[in-house]
Amino acid sequence: MKKNKANPNDNQDSSEIFNAAVLKKIQQARMAQTSAEELVVGILSANISALSRAITVIESSNKNHFAKANAIINSCLPHANQSVRIGITGVSGAGKSTFIEAFGKHLSSLGKKIAVLTIDPTSSISHGSILGDKTRMDELSKDPNTYIRPSASGETLGGVARKTRETIILCEAGGFDVIIIETVGVGQNEIAVHSMVDFFLLLQISGAGDELQGIKRGVIEIADAIVFNKSDGDNIDKTEQAKAELNRALHFFPPKKSGWIPSVSSCSAKNNQGIAQVEQMITDYIELTKSNTYFDKKRAEQNEFWLLETINDQLKQNFYGNTEIQNLLEKTKKAVQNNESSPFAAAQLLIETYFNSKD
Repeated sequence: MKKNKANPNDNQDSSEIFNAAVLKKIQQARMAQTSAEELVVGILSANISALSRAITVIESSNKNHFAKANAIINSCLPHANQSVRIGITGVSGAGKSTFIEAFGKHLSSLGKKIAVLTIDPTSSISHGSILGDKTRMDELSKDPNTYIRPSASGETLGGVARKTRETIILCEAGGFDVIIIETVGVGQNEIAVHSMVDFFLLLQISGAGDELQGIKRGVIEIADAIVFNKSDGDNIDKTEQAKAELNRALHFFPPKKSGWIPSVSSCSAKNNQGIAQVEQMITDYIELTKSNTYFDKKRAEQNEFWLLETINDQLKQNFYGNTEIQNLLEKTKKAVQNNESSPFAAAQLLIETYFNSKD
C-alpha cells in the first residue's frame, strides 16, 4: 500500500490550531477562577497581571462574562477619571508608534505612569490583528512606568476597539496618569476616539499630499493639534511649507467651544526633537479647559454619548443573538438577494419577529 507523502505544513498548521485552542481554554479558565472582587483589588494595587486579565474579561463576547465585567467596571469607576486622555491618529506612515514611544518615554521621565491602548487593524479575511504593537514600541514596552495593551479593532468603525472606553476606566483605576489611545487611522471615521479623549492629536507627514486635506472638513476639524512628524533631514523645508499651508486653512474653520485655538507644529520622533514642546502644548490645553470648565462639560457629554452607544450595542447583540432571528435571517437574506423581498420589508419582518419573541 502506498503511503501518502506528508505535507510539511500539516504539523505546523495542526500545532498552531492546537496551541490557539489550548490558549483559549487557559484564558477562559483563568477568567472563571478569579473573581471580580479579586481582580479589582489587584487593579487598585497596580497589579498589571490583574489589570490585563480584567481587560480580557470585559473584552470577552461570552455572555457568561457580562455580569463579571459589569461588576469590575462598576467597582473601578469611583477610582477613575483622574487621568489625561489623549487620542493620537494619523495616516499610515506618519510614524504614530515611533512618536508614541518617544512621547511616552518623555512622560515617564517626568514621573508619569502611562497606559498605551493601541488598536490593531484587523484582517477582513482572517479576522486577526495585523500589527504587533509591542514590537513596534520595544523600548517603551520595557519601561516600568508604561503599560501597553494592544486590541484588535474587529469590525468597529472609528479606529477603536469595542471595549476601549471601559479599558480606559480600568487603567485609570490602576493609577495611570496618562492614557494614550493610538487609533487605526481610518480618516473620516475617527469620531469615536474623539468622543472618549480630552485631547485629540493628528499626526501628519509632509510631501504626501495630506497637508491639502486641511481644506476639507473631517478629522482635521476635530483635532486639537496637528503635528508634522519626521521633520528631519531633507524633509524640514517641506514640513515648514506644509505647516504654513495648513495654518492658513485652519483660519476657515469655526472656533472651538473649548476656547482653544488648534496649533500646527512639527517634530522628529526619531531624533527626539519637539516632543517636549508637544507635551507642554497638551498641558496648556488641559489647564485652559479646566479653568473655563470645558474639561468637565466635555467629560459629561462623553459619558452621555457612551450611554447611548452602549444601549445601541447591547440591542444589536441581543437582536442578532436571538434564536428566532438567527433562523429567519438566512431566509430573508436569500429573499432579498433573489428580489423576492425588499430590504425594507425584510428588515421590518425581522424586527417584528424579534419584538414578538419578547412577549
